[in-house]
Amino acid sequence: MEKKNDNFQVLIITGLSGAGKTQVVNYLEDWGYFCVDNLPPTLLTKFTELSMQSEGKINKVALVMDVRGGEFFHDLFNALIELKQNNIKYEILFLEASNEVLIRRFKETRRRHPLAPEGRLLEAIQNERSMLEELRGKANVIIDTSNISPRDLKEKLLTLYSSDENSGGFSISLISFGYKAGIPLDTDLIMDVRFIPNPYYDPVMKNMTGQDTEVIDYVLESSITKSFIRRFLNLLKFLIPNYITEGKTNLSIAIGCTGGQHRSVAITDYIGKQLNRLGYNVTVKHRDVSKYTMED
Repeated sequence: MEKKNDNFQVLIITGLSGAGKTQVVNYLEDWGYFCVDNLPPTLLTKFTELSMQSEGKINKVALVMDVRGGEFFHDLFNALIELKQNNIKYEILFLEASNEVLIRRFKETRRRHPLAPEGRLLEAIQNERSMLEELRGKANVIIDTSNISPRDLKEKLLTLYSSDENSGGFSISLISFGYKAGIPLDTDLIMDVRFIPNPYYDPVMKNMTGQDTEVIDYVLESSITKSFIRRFLNLLKFLIPNYITEGKTNLSIAIGCTGGQHRSVAITDYIGKQLNRLGYNVTVKHRDVSKYTMED
């Protein structure tokens, strides 16, 4: 290639059949990506080179490549090596879901699994997991769609890929949660803050949340909280630059307490503000804050 476009973006979408790749492509098309579904891996380098020579008409491409490629799918790793040799940067988005959810989706839509033309759906899903295991390990972002709504999926993708500001740099996703409702599956780091003094046992704050001033002061003024936040922020200050150097484009951090109502909410908001002040692109979400009026 004679000329390179440093702003050119290549996003490879892969993962388990039924995990939501088609839905992701629909969103990306709305955000200006040139999308191709089921592109043979052998054409990856050539397609990318042609796109880069479009004189700016195509700056973002999203390519779905999965086991539907059959024998050609195994050529993907060689194609990725070619991209790297040609100094073409790319990211891999991997979508997955639990066996139970995938089986239900296939039965509801009456679709046929590409590895199960004659049935045996569970066996096909397990085989597909095995085939994709190495590729999953190379993914920049992994999203488990088992318990995520279309709206939440869109918001997550919006943070990662929609705007020029977000798609070109490193982003951090912070989420507070309650252990009672389960641990978020698609996170890189999980912090348990149930050791911090609990506002729930104060009758005045019992039905408040971590976004109320009284609760914020109670949680953040604790000497235990101050010590934890100081150490946790120092850890993040060490980790984040190294993640960026390694090529990671998004860091997902989950902070949990018992119910996701008080402690995790206050601490997540505070950590988000501190990371924002350090110049990082941060989004904050409170998964369970509206669910509980009980013990935090």
